[in-house]
Amino acid sequence: MIVLHYTGMESAEAAIDRLRDPEAKVSAHYVVDEDGQVICMVDEGDRAWHAGASHWREIDDVNSASIGIEIVNPGHEWGYVPFPDAQIDAVIRLVAEIKDRYEITRGNIVGHSDIAPARKRDPGELFPWHRLARLRLALPRPTQSLMDPFWTEAGFCLALERFGYDVTDRMAAIMAFQRRFRPELIDGEIDAECRMILLALLLPKPRGDA
Repeated sequence: MIVLHYTGMESAEAAIDRLRDPEAKVSAHYVVDEDGQVICMVDEGDRAWHAGASHWREIDDVNSASIGIEIVNPGHEWGYVPFPDAQIDAVIRLVAEIKDRYEITRGNIVGHSDIAPARKRDPGELFPWHRLARLRLALPRPTQSLMDPFWTEAGFCLALERFGYDVTDRMAAIMAFQRRFRPELIDGEIDAECRMILLALLLPKPRGDA
């Protein structure tokens, strides 16, 4: 897996210092600065402590099965801002290299909020997943041949769990799904659009983000 995070700190220097501090007990394989500089923090063959308590599909120990990429951004607590183009260009190159190196499927390229919906919001609703999706580096937001399956809330959450999310906290899981695939409205409400997007993602070859 590849897990994308934002640093959620006031500066790149503060984030890097914390990632280097053994007492912090947090680390990541890479940091991508706002200007596109990529800093390797942990060897890809070694375990980094970036995911924390998390789950994706059948993986509960995400740290043992993933490469963690921290993207410099103050995050929601320090004045969340859009990600610069140079930074996203660098993220795309890095993700493409890692994906090819380990033959990672695009469904296993996720955000921290996808694997820990009750705890995390990063990389957040401003992260341009569509740019990665156009290069088959992430799943797209489906936009074609959408059909409403009219699931109940329980049915939607069952489908969400099948897709990969931990739905122990239903509201958090729904909002994490929206943050990733319908970021313009993150309200925790299951509507027709959410149902249609999730159904399309569960079908072979979802199409969108053209």
